Amino acid sequence: MRRDVFQAIADPTRREIIGLIAHQPLNLNAIADNFEISRPAVSKHIKILTQCGLITIKQDGRDRYCEANFGKLNEVSSWVEQYRKFWTSKLDALGDFLDKETKDNQ
Repeated sequence: MRRDVFQAIADPTRREIIGLIAHQPLNLNAIADNFEISRPAVSKHIKILTQCGLITIKQDGRDRYCEANFGKLNEVSSWVEQYRKFWTSKLDALGDFLDKETKDNQ
């Protein structure tokens, strides 16, 4: 199944995993210790994040460390930015209209 970054960040557990490894790489057990779900469930979330390119896993001895790869979040940022510009212009226009109406009614 092909997955994308939007699917990955749609789940709150996956967003929390990204937040955990944002500052430092963590091994799978350290990540799983932060959740009340099973380790296989955490592994499934990590697999999805890896498939989407948001996490890379590096082997260090017997441990596997997850590192965040925020480059893929640029896709989300670009998508959100187009709507931010749209709504900012609409709200600015509404503000201008309301200011004009207020002045006209005084």
